[in-house]
Amino acid sequence: MRWNWQQPDWPEFRWNDRTLAKAEAAFLRGVGVLVGSAKHLDDDTRQQLLVDAMSVEALTTSEIEGEMLNRASVQSSIQRQLGLLSDRRKVQPAEQGISELMVTLYRGVDEVLTEDHLFSWHRMIVAGRGDLRDVGRYRTSDEPMQVVSGASYAPKVHFEAPPSNRVRKEMAGFVEWFNRTAPGTDSALPALTRAGVAHLYFESIHPFEDGNGRIGRAIAEKALVQGFGQPVIVALARSILAHHGDYYRSLEEANKTNDVTRWLRWFSAIALEAQYRTFAQIDFVIHKTKMLDSLKGRINARQEKVLLRMFREGPEGFEGGMSAKKYSTIAETPPATTTRDLAGLVEAGALVRSGELKHTRYVLNIPQSNIPAITIDEAGRVYHAISEEAKTASESE
Repeated sequence: MRWNWQQPDWPEFRWNDRTLAKAEAAFLRGVGVLVGSAKHLDDDTRQQLLVDAMSVEALTTSEIEGEMLNRASVQSSIQRQLGLLSDRRKVQPAEQGISELMVTLYRGVDEVLTEDHLFSWHRMIVAGRGDLRDVGRYRTSDEPMQVVSGASYAPKVHFEAPPSNRVRKEMAGFVEWFNRTAPGTDSALPALTRAGVAHLYFESIHPFEDGNGRIGRAIAEKALVQGFGQPVIVALARSILAHHGDYYRSLEEANKTNDVTRWLRWFSAIALEAQYRTFAQIDFVIHKTKMLDSLKGRINARQEKVLLRMFREGPEGFEGGMSAKKYSTIAETPPATTTRDLAGLVEAGALVRSGELKHTRYVLNIPQSNIPAITIDEAGRVYHAISEEAKTASESE
């Protein structure tokens, strides 16, 4: 088998513009709504949204790689780096590093991409690692860089990247291409197309000893947001995590050809879904602010602590709902106090109760956002699937 980088047309990726036209148009419409919505938020709400969005992306891009980080520590680190009030808790190197990457990406979204940026990002995300030889530089090992699965005695090779002695040349070409296709240039590409190709191009080279996935998704995020007119965090990693099996299968398939139309259809659908997640995050933060304002002076410190813990989970909701047992653990209360506190939150309109006895659960009393699963067919028609009901997006034009 010959991988994409071994083929004579590498890296001249090709795709069908017409197949992606409707998705690109839908994305641009969403950008307008997103930027408009953000402009109408007050400063405190905008800061809260920014911290929440960055935290979710930091956590989920790490989770895709099997690394589970502490949510509160990541959030505290991001707040500190943005100059906001934080609890000053001790943060582990991995949490500090991915938080630095999120903040750096946000602040420098309009900057041209350089190899120094990539080396700096790599140092951030492998902070605290003592098992890597090449930190803050491209890989140098003579061993093949392979993505494998299965038993060690019979591994399945899903992809093999170019040898280390080709990486510097390949990456020089990638960086030049990325900057040449940015908004405002003569060779500018539409946002979804550029982000999708950039992610695949980078992952095909796999230039670092480790951390390629997180850096590749950061590059795709940068490409999506460039041209917005203002920095915005798009929930790309969160959407990829929701479809991580398809993500790896789609990448594996795309690594075998330089016709990337099918890959771009898949990636564009994920990016559109990420827009919906970002809309949901904005609505969620607005409802959170309104609820907490309305409850001032009406709930005790224990109840506020539990509500804030539930809100920390974001639009996806507190897993399994809040139970009396969970409340007691978070608020450190005995059963009788827990029962009174939960009843008080229901009466105040903060929580909604369902179920009985040991199956009783409580959820936040805010509108739930439906995140559609989006697909793009071979004709370029964009479909939303909500509640088992497929609907054609934007009349599919």
